[in-house]
Amino acid sequence: MHDLDAAAEAYSRLGFTVGARNKHPWGTHNRIVQFDGTFIELLTVGEPDKIEPHAPHSFSFGAFHRDFLARGQGLDMILLSGSDAKADAAGFRSRGIGDFETFNFERQGQRPDGSIVNLAFSLVFAADPNAPQVGFGTCRHYFPENFWNPEFQKHANGVKRIAGLVLVADQPSRHRDFLKSYTGADQVRDTGGGFGIQLANGTIDMMTPAEFTSGFTMPPPDTSRGARFAALRFDGAEERPGSRAISGAILLFEADR
Repeated sequence: MHDLDAAAEAYSRLGFTVGARNKHPWGTHNRIVQFDGTFIELLTVGEPDKIEPHAPHSFSFGAFHRDFLARGQGLDMILLSGSDAKADAAGFRSRGIGDFETFNFERQGQRPDGSIVNLAFSLVFAADPNAPQVGFGTCRHYFPENFWNPEFQKHANGVKRIAGLVLVADQPSRHRDFLKSYTGADQVRDTGGGFGIQLANGTIDMMTPAEFTSGFTMPPPDTSRGARFAALRFDGAEERPGSRAISGAILLFEADR
C-alpha cells in the first residue's frame, strides 16, 4: 500500500471501522482504528518538509517514522497507556531505558456526527539499543472523552480488542530486560526460544524468526538490524484487569503519491 487512504480502504475491507484523516503539525497524517481502550494508528508522512530532526534528549516522532519508511513499511511503534507523563519519564530515566523530553501535542478530532473536538496527548519515549527499528513509549490522553467513542469501536468483523503484540528477534533474550523494565512487568513467561509478558489487556510476545514462521505461516520481517515489531493479535474477549496496558500500535505506510 502506498498511501494512507489505500491503507484505510484495506482495513475497511477487512471489516474494521476506520476514522477520518488527521494531520499533525510536524508533518505526519493518520487514520485511527479504535477499540475499547486500544487503537491502531495508520500513519504516513504527508508533509515531509515539516519533520523535525532528532536532538539531544529529544525523540522526533516524525523523524523516527520517516526513517523507518525509507527502509520499508509495516508495524513500527508500541505505545502503552500512561497516566502521569512526568512519572513515566522519570521512571524510564532512572531505569536507563530513556532520557527524552516529554512530547506534548494537541490536535482536533472528528466525532461520527461530524462535530469537531479538541484532543491533547503526552508521549514519553524509551529506546532499546538492540531494536532501533521499533519505537517504544507511553501515551497520556488529556481529553479521553473526546478520543474514545463507542461508535468507532463497532467493527463489522466482530473484533473487540488488540489481544497481543508480537516482536521477532534473532536472540530474544537480548530484549528481555528492556521489555520487562519498559512494561513494569513482575513476571516473564518463557516460551521456549522466546518469552511473553502479560499486560492488563493483552500480551507482548518476543519470538525467534523460526517460531514466527511456524506460528503465523508467513515470513518474518527482516531482523538484520535488530528486533522488529511483526504482528498484532485480535479477539473479541473482554480485557483483564490490571495496571499497565497496551494503548496503541502504529503502522506505517508510504507517503501519499
